[in-house]
Amino acid sequence: DADLVRDAASAETWIGDVLAYAVARLEAPVWWRLHAAWSAGELARVAHWNDIFRSTRETAELRAETLQMGYSLQRLLLEIGEFEDEPLAQLSDISEITFPTAFAFAVVQWKIPERSALIAYLWAWLENQVMAALKSVPLGQTDGQRLLLSLGALLPRIADEACALGDDDLCNYAPG
Repeated sequence: DADLVRDAASAETWIGDVLAYAVARLEAPVWWRLHAAWSAGELARVAHWNDIFRSTRETAELRAETLQMGYSLQRLLLEIGEFEDEPLAQLSDISEITFPTAFAFAVVQWKIPERSALIAYLWAWLENQVMAALKSVPLGQTDGQRLLLSLGALLPRIADEACALGDDDLCNYAPG
């Protein structure tokens, strides 16, 4: 509405900045911590980081989005039921589960390498943002593919940097 994003170049800047200043500095490191907590079977840490992530959703819409996606993935994983009973019980015990928490659980249970899974998580976020830009800017499919190629190339570095952040370095402050 403010005409800040009006073409492929401004969409790339906007999405890239949110990725670098918010997702890479909070969401990705929190996902990394959730993965470590699930891997170690430390349910109190899982609950802690789930609560931290939920509390960082700035609007009711963003909070509802992560809770709906988390709930839907939680239900799917419980219905598939291919995991052992104890982990499934641990998953089902989490109320107000966020998407990163449920996603990290699935990655641990399926023994997907954590760095690859984090890059996939970041890719899913990126693809979602590009799809929104295709519809709202609007952009063409070719512009969307170029955005995915350009910003997607940054994901391995962003994942590595996110994993190296300490707890006191987490931040999703991205003014403007």
